[in-house]
Amino acid sequence: MLTHPDFNPVAIHLGPFSIRWYGLMYLAGFLAGAGVARWRLHTQPWLKWTVQEVDDFLTYVVLGVILGGRLGYVLFYKPDYYFSHPMDILAVWQGGMSFHGGFLGVVLGGILFARRTGRHWLEVTDFVAPLVTFGLGFGRLGNFINGELPGRPTDVPWAMIFPHVDMIPRHPSQLYEALLEGLALGTLLLLFSRKPRPLGQMSALFLMGYGAFRFLVEFTREPDDFLGLLALGFSMGQWLSLPMIIAGLLMWRWSVKSAIMPSEQQARE
Repeated sequence: MLTHPDFNPVAIHLGPFSIRWYGLMYLAGFLAGAGVARWRLHTQPWLKWTVQEVDDFLTYVVLGVILGGRLGYVLFYKPDYYFSHPMDILAVWQGGMSFHGGFLGVVLGGILFARRTGRHWLEVTDFVAPLVTFGLGFGRLGNFINGELPGRPTDVPWAMIFPHVDMIPRHPSQLYEALLEGLALGTLLLLFSRKPRPLGQMSALFLMGYGAFRFLVEFTREPDDFLGLLALGFSMGQWLSLPMIIAGLLMWRWSVKSAIMPSEQQARE
C-alpha cells in the first residue's frame, strides 16, 4: 500500500509571491513542446515551418490552453457556481482546468494562426498534435503533486492513500493519465510523424488516441463530487471524449480518401 507524499503545492517562495508546482508543470510542458517543435524542423524538412512561425504559433497555443482550459472548466463543470461568483473565474491558482476546453482553445488558436499565415487549419493542427501531449503529461503530474483528482477506491497492489481526501486506497489515476495521455500518446504521434502524412491524419490520430485513453482512464478516476456519474454511468470526461473519438474516426476516413499532402495543399492555394 502506498501513501501520497503530500507535497507542498508551493515550490518556491519569493517574498509575498509564491510559485506553485502546478504552474511549473504547465511551464515544463510548454518548454518541452517548444523544444520538440524546433527539433522537428531540423529532422522533418517537409514541414515547411520557420523557427519564427513556431515561436509565434506557440503564443497562440499558450493562450488557447489557458483561456480555453479555464473557460471550459467553468462552462462544462461548474457553470452555476461561477455564474454566481464571476470573479472566481480569474482565480486559476485555485485549480480548475478542463482539457477539452483547452483543446478547443488550441483549435481556435490554430484556425486564427492558419488564416494569418495562409495555411490550411488542419496543417496547423497536424503540426501541434504531438506537442500537446507534453502539456498533458506534465499537467497530470501537477495534478498528482497537488493530490487532486484522485482515483476510485481499489485493492490493486499499487493503490495509494490520499490522506487529505480520506484513508481509502485509491487508483493513482493522475499517473495513469500522465503515462497514457502524455508518454504513450506522445510517443505514438512522434513515431507516426517520422514521414510525411496526408492532411488531417495526425490530428485524427490525436483525437482518437486521446479520446480512447481518457475514456478508459475515467473508469479508474473518481467522478467530480459535484457532478457524479451521468447517463449510462459515464463521467463528464467520458461524455466529452466520445465526440473526439467519433470526430477522429471521421477525419481519418476523410484524410485517407482525400490523400492530400501538405505541399499539394499549398500548391492548390
